[in-house]
Amino acid sequence: MGGAQSRVLAVVGSTAAGKSDLALELAERLGGEVVNTDAMQVYRGMDIGTAKLPVAERRGIRHHLLDLLDVSQSASVAEFQRLARDVIADCHRRDVVPVLVGGSALYTRAVLDEFDFPGTDPTVRARLEEELVVEGSESMHRRLAAQDPAAAAAILPSNGRRIVRALEVIELTGGPFTAALPERRYHYRDARQVGVDVDRATLDERIARRVDLMWQRGLVDEVRELCGHGLRESLTASRALGYQQVLDHLAGEITEDEARERTVVATRRFARRQEGWFRKDDRVRWVAHDDPDLVGSAVAATL
Repeated sequence: MGGAQSRVLAVVGSTAAGKSDLALELAERLGGEVVNTDAMQVYRGMDIGTAKLPVAERRGIRHHLLDLLDVSQSASVAEFQRLARDVIADCHRRDVVPVLVGGSALYTRAVLDEFDFPGTDPTVRARLEEELVVEGSESMHRRLAAQDPAAAAAILPSNGRRIVRALEVIELTGGPFTAALPERRYHYRDARQVGVDVDRATLDERIARRVDLMWQRGLVDEVRELCGHGLRESLTASRALGYQQVLDHLAGEITEDEARERTVVATRRFARRQEGWFRKDDRVRWVAHDDPDLVGSAVAATL
């Protein structure tokens, strides 16, 4: 493996698996910096519900691509790819190892892999976005399932923005959205992925504890504050786990206890999907979450 000027590491796995802690340890041991690849941690103010590592807990290690956007803005994967690759290029120029971390498989792949995006058509996009408002994301998801079952299986029914994008690509290319996804081929010569392996029972327990902690730390107040900055109207940020459920509570549709329980259930469901996405990538080298020398094993997996 080459020097820091060519290395790119990525820590992947399910939510609550311990990715952030491991990425921090790897960055500290390897003289690296952390690069966020979580789709929701790019939003300013979305701290508690996304488990964003507080500045005081970052051990003085530089973190990139956090707090880039207001919640009223939409994040583009193509734009994120450009920003992340600029950060990685800067790390390499400074002989620093970039350590990517996040549970968003699409964002991680867009950065790590040879990944070109199909074009867009403003007219088609605007029409589909209007239909999303009228029909709702679940109805649009059923439409996607009829046209491209594989794409529908990989996109949450609540993720209206990604559903619209998939339908747009299908309409513009005449082929399935999944056909637009590239083969797994790294963009970087010395890229490595380390996955944190957690058994289902332990992960389910961790998720429940994390959601309880989010509530204790004031998630409801955080969401209430962000409503004043356009969270409720956002196509992207409002669909984040926890935020969507609290918004339903604040709208009087469900109780606070129901919002908390629905967050646990939805997060566990999402964790299963994440596991499926990352397990499909045979380039990921998995390390056990309870390995007594977790960091050492992770370092060895990057060699």
